[in-house]
Amino acid sequence: MTWLTLDTWIVATSALVAIACVLPGCFLFLSRQSMMSHGISHAVLPGIVIGHLVTGEVDTPALFIGAILAGVACAVLTRFLQRLSGVEEGAALGISFTTLFALGLIMQRLFADNVHIEPNHILMGNLEVAVFSSISPESQLPETFIKAGIAALVNLFFVVIFFKELTISTFDPNHGDSVESRPRLMYYLLMTLSAVTCVVAFEAVGSILVVSMIILPPAIASFFTKNLKHLIILSVLFAVLGCGLGHVLSITTFGPLFAKAFQLNDYSSTNTAAGITVVLCIMLVIGIVQSKLIRKG
Repeated sequence: MTWLTLDTWIVATSALVAIACVLPGCFLFLSRQSMMSHGISHAVLPGIVIGHLVTGEVDTPALFIGAILAGVACAVLTRFLQRLSGVEEGAALGISFTTLFALGLIMQRLFADNVHIEPNHILMGNLEVAVFSSISPESQLPETFIKAGIAALVNLFFVVIFFKELTISTFDPNHGDSVESRPRLMYYLLMTLSAVTCVVAFEAVGSILVVSMIILPPAIASFFTKNLKHLIILSVLFAVLGCGLGHVLSITTFGPLFAKAFQLNDYSSTNTAAGITVVLCIMLVIGIVQSKLIRKG
């Protein structure tokens, strides 16, 4: 195996993306709201269309900002529907993101039908391609690497500063009201942070695989510890380990393995983001098995 500078950037970028996803992801996982990231991936379309209508461009930060605002709107609408109608949260989320996505389709048809606008302007990322785009001609750092690094630092700062409030609002929001930890405010701040993180991560790994980066590391860590701080630390470690192993196996093993299994032409490498997800799923199976063995022992 020949390790290139490109491989280093791919692993480093994916690791930062994973860390940014895991930090809010731990609290989403524990509060059973992990699929909010999936809803955000569908809800961003109206924000993208509005961003184009405001600027008249398709390659502009306005699309990015619009996507984030639409993602936050999805979270707010989900909570509003849940409280207003009493339906369970999964149903409220389904109503929210399908409604917003439908509105986006209608707006695109009415106001931007002659313009090539679709979610993959922001959502459908590719690590192997993303690392070639630098923030400026003079910079050697990939744009996605910088964005993911900023998102990871902001998320870490948020979790450290509001750790107590996040813990209370995650496990006992009613108690949070009594001790003035403002669980509703924490919910909306966490959802805003999650929306920003998801949109940043979508650029690198795509809208579906980012859900795995949010859910899988905390799920794996939950089989090894019940302490929240340890869970966060282990989730980060598993996420980074999954990124490294996922890329190595993607460029050395998965291509020949799947080609042989399905009698296809042999490809020397496969999609790194998909490889990371496969590795994280394998880690999850290992976590489940060891948990079962410990219980039997």
